[in-house]
Amino acid sequence: MIVYQHEIKESLVPSAGKGLFLKEKVRQGSVIVAPDKINRVLSEEELHRFHPESPEVHSSIRWFENFYTSTPEWTDECYINHSFEPNGLWHLGFVFAGRDIEAKEELLIDYRLILAEGYEIGFKDSLTGEPIIGLKWEEKLHRSTRTLLSLIQK
Repeated sequence: MIVYQHEIKESLVPSAGKGLFLKEKVRQGSVIVAPDKINRVLSEEELHRFHPESPEVHSSIRWFENFYTSTPEWTDECYINHSFEPNGLWHLGFVFAGRDIEAKEELLIDYRLILAEGYEIGFKDSLTGEPIIGLKWEEKLHRSTRTLLSLIQK
């Protein structure tokens, strides 16, 4: 569920297609996206039983350790694009404002925090040309927790 008013329109990220733009200002540390309607959590083993090109695999997000959520329905959260310098922070299924975000600004997160460990997504970062590869679970949790603490302690 996206907490703030938003719209889906052409992304400012080259070759990204559509993006999610906030219609109102959001203060640093605020929750922008909260998980809802999660009807199934899959183990990595269960997820690998699906064909690699299946909607279940393409819509899966590593939630914690070796467990994933899969939402084949295309919700507005699916339009949040990647950046190595994001304005949003993905942390255990929530997206927080990584800084003050102005109205009409596109919401971006670091996909390395949602991809399976070692998984390289099929495109490179549009600004740096670097590959986007999922981090180890422990690194994701450490990085996102440390960042979240710094956001809310200011």
